[in-house]
Amino acid sequence: MNPFPPFPSGLPLPTLVRQLGLIPRKGMGQNFLIDENISEKIVRHSQVQPDDRVVEIGPGLGSLTRHLSRVVKHLIVIEMDQRLLTVLRQRVGEDVSMTVEWADALQFDFLHLSQTLGGPIKIVANLPYNISSPLLVHLLDHRLAIDTMTLMFQKEVAQRITAPPGGRDYGSLSVQTTQWMVVESLFDVGPQAFYPVPKVQSTVVHMQRRSQPLARVDDATLFRQVVRTAFGQRRKTLTNALKPMHPNPKSWLMTADIDPSRRAETLDCHEFARLTNTIHASKE
Repeated sequence: MNPFPPFPSGLPLPTLVRQLGLIPRKGMGQNFLIDENISEKIVRHSQVQPDDRVVEIGPGLGSLTRHLSRVVKHLIVIEMDQRLLTVLRQRVGEDVSMTVEWADALQFDFLHLSQTLGGPIKIVANLPYNISSPLLVHLLDHRLAIDTMTLMFQKEVAQRITAPPGGRDYGSLSVQTTQWMVVESLFDVGPQAFYPVPKVQSTVVHMQRRSQPLARVDDATLFRQVVRTAFGQRRKTLTNALKPMHPNPKSWLMTADIDPSRRAETLDCHEFARLTNTIHASKE
């Protein structure tokens, strides 16, 4: 068990960070998690074990990192802002086995990392608000490298991820995530858990990769394209929304036994898969 190292000066973390000139960068979506109770709760709900291959995205000031370091034997963190290294290492402790990847998570090759480590990884992270949606899509594209993900999102994004068909929150992110992951919304986190204090609530979500996709698709890339195109103009009927893919998509919809007058938000994952497979077959 790794005891938490003392942090110099005894000042509150936000005060010390300001003195060190580490002002959070809005352009990088930096709202650092500083509530130790929330950090411990996230790690507990992630259910990571000592020998797991655990990756943290955006460790920031290390609040979540040091709780993870008390559980796992070796930790990999992905961070863009090299200004944070001194604070991160000092808060975690020099004796902790930790590899820091200075990289953009949106461009990071999680498949290669998984192959290097010898098996699927588990991701635990407080995701930067400004890239959380595209980053989730990137992670889903690398899903074969991933066993579980325990991620904190802005609450509105979490609601979109977990939304069922038919509502205004249901969209491309809902379908893509549900297709590949078993998703569970765990708990909400208030603004005071962060520095600087955001104007929004956050939610922690746990995802477990399905052993088999929820619905069979013949072409996963085409599935994503169909779903994103259908929701690209969600107020339009599917006949009109899918026109960027084909001048007359009505024949696809009829063959897939989907009413062309329906809108994307009314289709469940199985129907999107059926439509994708119809389109795929028509191109062979």
